[in-house]
Order: sequence, then C-alpha cells, then structure tokens
Amino acid sequence: MAYGAFVPRTTPDAPASADGDAVGNVVEVRRSARRRRTVTAYREQGRTVVLIPAAFSPAEERRWVAQMVAKLQTREERRRRSLGGDSELMARARALSAAHLDGLAEPASVRWVDNQQRRWGSCTPADRSIRLSSRLRSMPDYVVDYVLVHELVHLLEPGHDEPFWALVARYPRAERARGFLEGVEQATHAVEPPDEAPGDPVD
Repeated sequence: MAYGAFVPRTTPDAPASADGDAVGNVVEVRRSARRRRTVTAYREQGRTVVLIPAAFSPAEERRWVAQMVAKLQTREERRRRSLGGDSELMARARALSAAHLDGLAEPASVRWVDNQQRRWGSCTPADRSIRLSSRLRSMPDYVVDYVLVHELVHLLEPGHDEPFWALVARYPRAERARGFLEGVEQATHAVEPPDEAPGDPVD
C-alpha cells in the first residue's frame, strides 16, 4: 500500500499522509519525533490514525501500518461479536434494568442503528423503544452500559431533571462514562464548523 497523499492536517512533528485500507477506510499516518519505537493505531473522525516514529523508513511505515490496521480490525470484529446483535442488546438492557433500576424499566425493543451520527442513543417512551448508535460498538463496555442505562431511565423519567439524574447515578460508572463521551464529543467538535455541533449527545 502507498501512503504518500498529502492530507491538509499536520501534527507538531510532521505532515500526515493517508491512503485507504483493505475495506476502504481512510488511513492517516502521523510521524512523531518524540516516538522512538512504539506504534499506535486508533479510529478518529471516521478514519484510522497510525502514529509512528519519524525515523521510520518508507518500508517500515508500510509494514507497520499494515500490521496495525489489521490488528485494529481484528480487535473491533472481536468486540462486535462480543456485543452481539439486537437480541443480545435487549438482554443486556434487561440485566442493567434489574441490577440498577429494580427492573422497573421494561423496554419493548432495543436495537443498534447506523443513522444516529449526532446522538449516542435515543428513546421513545410512547412505544418503549431504545436505539443505540453503532458508533458505540468501538467503545468500552461500561460506556455502552451507561448509554443503555441513560435510555432505560427515560422510560421512567422522560426529562433530564433531578429525579432522572438520580436514577442514572445508580449506575456506578456513570460519571466516568459521561467523561469518556464528553471527551469524544470535544474531539469531534474541534474539527467541525460551529453550526454543525450537535445538541445533547445522549437523548
């Protein structure tokens, strides 16, 4: 694979270069003079970012980028299998309701959706349906569980008032999960025009 196309976005160390991986995702390579041996890969803004030492040769870059992209895809596929489909998500929601909400939140449906790019989750109390953005599949389990609890509580408290947050706080890792999602949102907003910034990311 070649990674020589210039991307109009730079780091403090060196310009980035980019190309596509085997499934068509954009791969951006960032060289860092501060790195000596370590290589890191992660997803950012719909692309794969690979951080490599600035001293790497073109051949080393190609080899390491291919390895890290494959490793990242394998890890994500394993995670998708562990989270399962809609039936597994429903079972997870019921278990969380029983553990933290005395089983009072009883959703009629819980499913993954691909069309929620501005919200992590949403709930329609009228028909007791819950939808989670498929973007959550790449995030830690405790973050997925937090969004599920948040939406489950909407079945009991439609608004975001004090009773609502008191119920959400029953989930022990709620504050940590909110901090994680806020960090992701801030990173997203940093490269978006101001008029594109979303509202409450968890409805």
